Amino acid sequence: MELNDVDRRIWEEELSAFVPARVFDAHTHVYRWAFNLDPHKETGAYKSLLGEEYADATWELANRVDQALMPGREVHRLSFPFPFQHPCDFAASNAFIASETAKDPQSAALMLVHPGMTAEEIERDLDRHRYLGFKPYRFYSSTGDAVDCRLTDFMPEHQIAIAHRRKLIIMMHLAKRDAIADRDNQTDLVRLCEKYPNVRWILAHCARSYSSWAIEQAAATLRKLPNVWYDTSSVCESDAMDALYNGVGCDRVMYGSDDIPIGVLRGKYIAFGYAWAYLSEKNQSLNLSHCDARMTFTRYEQLRAMQRAARRLGMTPAQNQALFYDTAAALIDSTRKLAPVSQRPGRV
Repeated sequence: MELNDVDRRIWEEELSAFVPARVFDAHTHVYRWAFNLDPHKETGAYKSLLGEEYADATWELANRVDQALMPGREVHRLSFPFPFQHPCDFAASNAFIASETAKDPQSAALMLVHPGMTAEEIERDLDRHRYLGFKPYRFYSSTGDAVDCRLTDFMPEHQIAIAHRRKLIIMMHLAKRDAIADRDNQTDLVRLCEKYPNVRWILAHCARSYSSWAIEQAAATLRKLPNVWYDTSSVCESDAMDALYNGVGCDRVMYGSDDIPIGVLRGKYIAFGYAWAYLSEKNQSLNLSHCDARMTFTRYEQLRAMQRAARRLGMTPAQNQALFYDTAAALIDSTRKLAPVSQRPGRV
């Protein structure tokens, strides 16, 4: 990964003054390509995304990426494995995230889970490692449908009950075509928040709102839920950030990078109609002869969106510091203090 003059200009002119000295990244992937057990992986869709330049996403690589893209910043992380589609080596993925995250006592790890994991299996791993919660994913839906599945199809209630009893975090990447605007998702989230009030939910990617309309439709419901937070990872539309800041309150919003690898890819998520898609240098044939056609990092496009929305809101320096560090650090610290002794720092 190398920065060019476009990247440096964007950082120096637009972002350097916006990103504070301390950063807590609430959405980071740490993994190895070897944990993808698909026998056809070398010719599959993930190969170019993960299996080449970022085959081993270690803690050291994450540090190098952060220092390259946000020079001089102190960075800590809430990290979890990459959710490879079945077959995935869950045991190796979770052991690796625990050992890598242990290199920074201020950071924390989440355990990758699937619906087939029993309560006994999960409790055993929680006692063995320092996980502060769970990372489910829609690919693991018990229905076999990763698009239209409901929340409990890939995060069953026996697992949510463990998070409630231990006061843990659940990093939730919602399914359904309308994401958080889908009525089933809102109904499920309200019910589960009321039934399991000790769970700390983080709704990834601005509640999977890559444009403003979804969060606008859901904001009235979401702002009533006191145990829900949001990360900004990979959302590149300032209107979506604006809708989130104003709709649910910026005090529950946390910076996340979606690295590795999304934040270090050149391109951005774009929104159109009721859809969103990733636009990169390689998947389009636009005639861009009228301008500098070079793309910058997705992380920089996301930070630009965050900054523009913050400017429109009139975000104060204290609110900006909370967005990038204080809110996530406080969530991790309070979760760690409430966790059983076996889950506190010092055990890997």
